[in-house]
Amino acid sequence: MLFDIHAHAFFPKIASRAVAHLNDAYSLQCIGTGLCDDLLDRERRAGIDRCVVLCAATDPHQVSIVNDYAVKLQREYPEIIAFGTIHPGFSRWESELDRLKRLGIRGLKLHPDFQGFWLNDHRLLPIFEAAQNDFIFEIHIGQDDDPAKSPSCPYKLAAILDNFPKLRCIAAHLGGYHQWEHALHTVVGRENLWLDTSSSTMFIGKALFQKILRRHPSDHILFGTDYPLYDPLDEIQRFKRLADIDDAVMEKYLSNAGMLLELEEK
Repeated sequence: MLFDIHAHAFFPKIASRAVAHLNDAYSLQCIGTGLCDDLLDRERRAGIDRCVVLCAATDPHQVSIVNDYAVKLQREYPEIIAFGTIHPGFSRWESELDRLKRLGIRGLKLHPDFQGFWLNDHRLLPIFEAAQNDFIFEIHIGQDDDPAKSPSCPYKLAAILDNFPKLRCIAAHLGGYHQWEHALHTVVGRENLWLDTSSSTMFIGKALFQKILRRHPSDHILFGTDYPLYDPLDEIQRFKRLADIDDAVMEKYLSNAGMLLELEEK
């Protein structure tokens, strides 16, 4: 079974605005519409069986609403595994975690930059403690070239991994968007960390990409597209070119998420 571990699909009413926001935030032109049907069409064309759709609440008051949407996506689309969200400013986080577990949500997305907090916010610590046995965390890492100016960065992530060695964490964007050298010296190679490749292959150099692949456990590298920013088939081709690998090796990377999600084929 082949996976895209990092994709987004938005409420139909706000999809066009969400895509426009991404275009402005990252100074690019999204390739997709941000709608589920377009996402799944592109995944099928790339030969991908399942995709993880990540949902994040930009405001504490949106947490339950966004999580309702994640549950709805997972129920209505067999190809989708939805990750819910949490926010350190959301006071009812304990009952929300219980609700998400009961409803079959496997993971939680944190995007400090868009959600308006820093990854070293002390309010996150009890959330990690309570959730680490039941949820996978997918965390956006990186942004500015200077990690000190980033709400999320490899150094802040390293501190979390040190404090919570049982935490199952996916560091988006190969451990640090535009902070790959910092990631290489802080988080790459850790056994309790998975790296996804979303929003990386367009920007990272070939030598650095291969160095990260060599240093990190190969079964902890997860293919991700960041749809609607990028197309799955294009991302597969870029990954193969950067890594200098054939289809058989690429298929292994595409299947790695199955074990983490406990969906590997028997």
